[in-house]
Amino acid sequence: MASVPAVLTSEWTKIRTVSSTTWTLISAFAVTVAMSAALCAVMNASFDDLSEAERLTFDPTFISFSGTILGQLAMVVFGVLVVGTEYSSGMIRTSLAAVPQRATFLFSKIAVAGVLALVVGMITSFLTFFVGQALLGEHRTTIGADNVLRAVVGGGLYMGLIAVFSMGVAAMLRSSMLSLGILMPFFFLVSQILISVPGAKDVARFFPDQAGSKIMQVVPNALDSDDTPYGPWGGLGIMLIWVAAALIGGYLVMRKRDA
Repeated sequence: MASVPAVLTSEWTKIRTVSSTTWTLISAFAVTVAMSAALCAVMNASFDDLSEAERLTFDPTFISFSGTILGQLAMVVFGVLVVGTEYSSGMIRTSLAAVPQRATFLFSKIAVAGVLALVVGMITSFLTFFVGQALLGEHRTTIGADNVLRAVVGGGLYMGLIAVFSMGVAAMLRSSMLSLGILMPFFFLVSQILISVPGAKDVARFFPDQAGSKIMQVVPNALDSDDTPYGPWGGLGIMLIWVAAALIGGYLVMRKRDA
């Protein structure tokens, strides 16, 4: 029986020696910071063009996380590759032969990768905030303002949870290509489109990305956006339910099916 510390060490070795997973985390960091900085600069230059309602509900903290919409896609890729590569490479048979306790194997992998994604997410979130505020000029806020620190920490949690959710989905589908083929369009297109469609948005607001991103808002109904039946912590709670469901599903599939 493999010990948990040994399995954790093995999974850490796998992750840090595979260049693709390293580069996806670097991409998540770079894309989020760069896009957020660009959008904050544009917002500062065009602030006077906003409608009165948008100016009254302007949220400098939330604006500084504008690049998360692309950065989260890199986190999705990271999460999928961490689990899916085991199947695409055929290493899953060797891994399960070395660690026959499937719960230990899966959750050790997710724990190591999840902590790594969370650390990168936190670094990305804090740097994105400070760079964004510097570019917002007179419209900026400070880390010490009410609820701002919660939003910045929440941004890091959000990116980490997106990665963990993707790991659970990849464990269920047992395929990197299939997982990416579902998750990438879902987060980048389906969710973003449905949240703007009357009627459909009542359902879309409970999607993991739409609910989870609420934690990054400081001003309610930022930029005159629609109201939601939950607050920042409620939105994060909804996202956690999605993550838990994906992880449970991934474990059940791994337990019941052969490698």
